[in-house]
Amino acid sequence: MRSAEFDRERVLRAAMNAFMEKGYNKTSMQDLKSATGLHPGSIYCAFENKKGLLLAALEQYNQDRTAELKSIFTQQGSAQSGLKAYLDSIVLECISNDPTQACLSQKAINEIAQQDDEAQQVLSNQCKLWQSFMCDVFTEMALHNVLTGERSPKQRAQSLIVGIYGLRTFSQAQKDPQVIADIANQLLIDVCR
Repeated sequence: MRSAEFDRERVLRAAMNAFMEKGYNKTSMQDLKSATGLHPGSIYCAFENKKGLLLAALEQYNQDRTAELKSIFTQQGSAQSGLKAYLDSIVLECISNDPTQACLSQKAINEIAQQDDEAQQVLSNQCKLWQSFMCDVFTEMALHNVLTGERSPKQRAQSLIVGIYGLRTFSQAQKDPQVIADIANQLLIDVCR
């Protein structure tokens, strides 16, 4: 069988948006065809099946989000201001009412991680990388004496990640932007003490 030729990153980003908008289970092959411009045969040839496309989309999502995360911190003058800017960007995503601003990893964790070992492994690896990056941020903040309390950088990173997942979930029911911003600000205070 001939391999399909297409712009892989463009296709994966289009698939990401489709999965973020409807979730994995509700995204049909017709939805993926419309989003990516690929016929189902090309999707199957390139990714084996819908799950294969999701796993590839999750990998692309992680690469894109990691680049965004690093860019936010690079643009700031300190780890502390980078953390504030990062949480501000999460708040903007939460209040956007745009389904493509949802967190694909969180959607996949909620929808399929418990049912699929391969998806669970991809998502677990993503969380470990995110935690490692944030642990480095808190280590830098500790070196500059901007943290209080006795928690380790790893504990702070874990608390931050759980808080962000909670914030994203809470924002699905609470649409008041000020409430979401206040929670994010409190999360910042909490992980720094």
